[in-house]
Amino acid sequence: MTLFEKVKANLILEHDKDDELLGSYIAAAIAYAESYQHLPEGYYSNNDMPLTTEQAIVMLASHFYESRDGGTGGFFADSALAGQHARDTVNLLLRLDRDWKV
Repeated sequence: MTLFEKVKANLILEHDKDDELLGSYIAAAIAYAESYQHLPEGYYSNNDMPLTTEQAIVMLASHFYESRDGGTGGFFADSALAGQHARDTVNLLLRLDRDWKV
């Protein structure tokens, strides 16, 4: 299953009306992951992506999609802190594969 298909499955999206938008959110999530992990831009275009990073990207792209109306946590959020919790979880996953530099 491709990363795009995993994001769509996570969002339970069965239509293709938002595919272009979703693709831009996935690209933004990948760019965020590369930056957060101190990797060069485009790193995951030529290298394998660890499963923890892949899960973080699925979660972050899903969060972008669900929060596109300006809400903090997405469609299913019942807390104003839901957006912060989503970002914290994404960062914890990305930290596992971070290239720590001094």
